[in-house]
Amino acid sequence: MSQSDPPGTYIFDGKMARAGYALSKMAMSLAKSENRAAFKRDENAYLDRYALTPEQRDAIKQRDWLRLVQLGGNIYYLYKLTAIVDPMKMSELGASQAGLAHDEFIKRNEQRGHEPWRG
Repeated sequence: MSQSDPPGTYIFDGKMARAGYALSKMAMSLAKSENRAAFKRDENAYLDRYALTPEQRDAIKQRDWLRLVQLGGNIYYLYKLTAIVDPMKMSELGASQAGLAHDEFIKRNEQRGHEPWRG
């Protein structure tokens, strides 16, 4: 896994994209309502459709959003997964991946000069 400065940032490069291809493909498939229904109905059967690694599958089951990024998941595709299993704002997903409470994440980003990112 690629990590750079600042700590906790993961570089989504070609190597990561290849490692997470099946994971991102599965997450992106959830853009279709029939796939979301199938996932909700039988998550294990739905995950069986994709060539996920055991680690990716476990991270999905655990809802470990940071681990999913570390395993090559594209954050924008993973956000589709959060929409059906744990509805959350993008900033809540970012806070989870940073290991911070949502308010702390917003405050930290504002202190760094980032626009208020609440959506």
